[in-house]
Amino acid sequence: MSKLFYRIGKTAYNKPWAFIASWVLILGIIITAIVTNGVSMTSETRIDGTEAQEVLDQLAEDFPVASGGQGSFIFEAPKGEQVDGQANAASLASVINSIYELDFVVNPVELVGENGGMAKLQELQSQLGQMQQQSETSYRPFVVNETPIPGVKISEDGNIALFSFQMTEKAENLSADQLDELKNLASTVEEDTSLNALSTGTLQGTDIPIGGTHEIIGLIVAGIVLVVTLGSLIAAGLPLIVALVGVGVGVGGTFAMSNLFEINSLTPVLALMVGLAVGIDYALFIVNRQRKMIFEENLPAREAAARAVGTAGSAVFFAGLTVIIALCGLLVIGISFLSGMALVASMTVFIDVLVALTLLPAILGLVGERIVSKKARKKHNTKDKDKPTFANKWINGIIKLRWPVVALIIVILGTLTIPVSDMNLGMPSGASANKETPQRQSYDIISESFGEGYNSTLLLVAEDKDGNAIDIQEYLQLLSNINELDRTVEVSPGGFNDDGTIGIVSITPTAGPTDEETHDLVEYLRTNDAVVENTNLEIGVSGLTAINIDISDNLADVFPIYIGIIVLLSLLILLIVFRSVIVPIKATVGFLLSIMATFGVTTAVFQWNWFGSLVGIDTGGPLLSFIPIMVTGILYGLAMDYQVFLVSSMREAYIHGQKGDKAVVNGYTIASRVVVAAALIMVSVFSGFIFTDDIMIKQIGFALAFGILIDAFLIRMVFVPAVMSIFGDKVWWLPKWLDKILPNLDIEGEKLTQELEKENR
Repeated sequence: MSKLFYRIGKTAYNKPWAFIASWVLILGIIITAIVTNGVSMTSETRIDGTEAQEVLDQLAEDFPVASGGQGSFIFEAPKGEQVDGQANAASLASVINSIYELDFVVNPVELVGENGGMAKLQELQSQLGQMQQQSETSYRPFVVNETPIPGVKISEDGNIALFSFQMTEKAENLSADQLDELKNLASTVEEDTSLNALSTGTLQGTDIPIGGTHEIIGLIVAGIVLVVTLGSLIAAGLPLIVALVGVGVGVGGTFAMSNLFEINSLTPVLALMVGLAVGIDYALFIVNRQRKMIFEENLPAREAAARAVGTAGSAVFFAGLTVIIALCGLLVIGISFLSGMALVASMTVFIDVLVALTLLPAILGLVGERIVSKKARKKHNTKDKDKPTFANKWINGIIKLRWPVVALIIVILGTLTIPVSDMNLGMPSGASANKETPQRQSYDIISESFGEGYNSTLLLVAEDKDGNAIDIQEYLQLLSNINELDRTVEVSPGGFNDDGTIGIVSITPTAGPTDEETHDLVEYLRTNDAVVENTNLEIGVSGLTAINIDISDNLADVFPIYIGIIVLLSLLILLIVFRSVIVPIKATVGFLLSIMATFGVTTAVFQWNWFGSLVGIDTGGPLLSFIPIMVTGILYGLAMDYQVFLVSSMREAYIHGQKGDKAVVNGYTIASRVVVAAALIMVSVFSGFIFTDDIMIKQIGFALAFGILIDAFLIRMVFVPAVMSIFGDKVWWLPKWLDKILPNLDIEGEKLTQELEKENR
């Protein structure tokens, strides 16, 4: 493998413009495709196989007008005024009717069917009078000129009107123009009245910004780290160029294909995070190896670049492969939006590897001998080679205290793991948004004026078991059964499809969308026969709240399976790369310590709101449902990057005759500086995403940044060398029968070095 990469590096160095032009051409094609076709994203998180999704799919087929999402507006009157008072009522009614006239908003009349549907609904309304009197609702209807305006609830004090409506599309699939049209219509009430219009969370828009000022700050910090590590502006600029080209092709390619495949709006953000971090790191490892060969072996820049690609490039290839395997493990789970994220992030990492192995040596060919300045050469030649470095002193101290060090790391990370026992997973809601945001303000107004359950409405779909039209008395019985449940505030008839075989019911729980009580209600509705007692109906539960509950439950169920998949696959790769049984096991144990501590601290910050102001939040809430799976996959791959670069250096020293602690000390001294720099760069890049406004990106950025911080500095820099010192040369043990089976990938470049030495004799 190292021989192949050596030849690639040498060819790229000697013919730089051919390789540079190829990548520029690829970027040009991608940019042209984006300009020509535009970009299409969705924030829908669909999980096939869940009941909520199956119910929506059934509605899309049998009752399409009811299969879209729900939207709502809040209209607030000044203190002392009534929102439905004489001065406001006519204008408010006019605005609501205008919204009902939009082609993507469903007028309630459309939800009662054509074959006697209206008669059914009128009959229901008359027979439900007693039921609604017994309910715990605290609002009144909106009536103008003795005509009820559907979809509007007025709070008891008359200060707030909540207008809820059905749409033909899910809110996240509405275009920016459609969202603006809705908001503009609602805001026209402010022109003629003293009312204030406020859209709720579902209508706030789902655009996720990419490339903000915080990410740029992260890149600036990464640039500073590169300058300090490499000691040259020219050398420091190369990893940044390579990383930007890598994410340009990876993320740009995602945008270019967004009209062909459904892509979640979080997908390019994740690819940008991972692509920038690994792109900079991979180029850093190769440039650093080239400079080291120039300094210590007095090689010309051309030969040093080719050898660096052959040796460090091999480590880059397998490090990237580990990240890709960890991400692609998500495909086995079968969750479409996670699979899309994994594929795009994996593609970006793969492109980063290709760019590092081809474009980087080509650019090095243009830079030539300037990669190391005369001043740097002189400084290196005059420095005291025998003087112990900080890294040398540090590793010798770790080895001397290896047992206490291992115990201390376990205690520290074990303590940080404690909050995991209280970790609550869910999807973002207005309750967890910052207090000054419209999402949170609308959530609080609804909760205070009507009850928190009005933020978590459920959609129940009923049909006759024999496929007949639903009997009106059985439908009434169903509503009555649900109305008697302790966890419900209101049960409302929603209407029927044209042939009357599908009926929908709106259920308002007592608790909020992420509360355990609401979760229990959904479970009860689905599993308890008392809900359909005295009827011949079968039911399904959906709606945004139920969908989010299903997503959280499904991801929690598959998480252990995913952990098993990536651990087994990565253990196999590390076994082949290091030709050792103990090294892969040690690497995995260290990772499990760091990932549990990462989840613990993330829970404390985002759920308990400890030091929340430091990351820009003022309210605790559940962790994003797919954070455990997504962060585990990414961090495992990145942690193994550092494992490969650090331990391959130790193995290289061992192969060259240094045994026991000497191999650990020598390998650590050589690799630690660049691994520390790489970790600081990753932390800087990921931290840039912590300060975005989107809570999902914020949580992912924090978990990745903190996870790298723990894994690189506590596990790889402290725990790993201490454990390797404890095992001594036994750490490289491999059964003879397994040694014969496994291919020798020569990741250290030993065969390449021997072959080059023969050629030079």
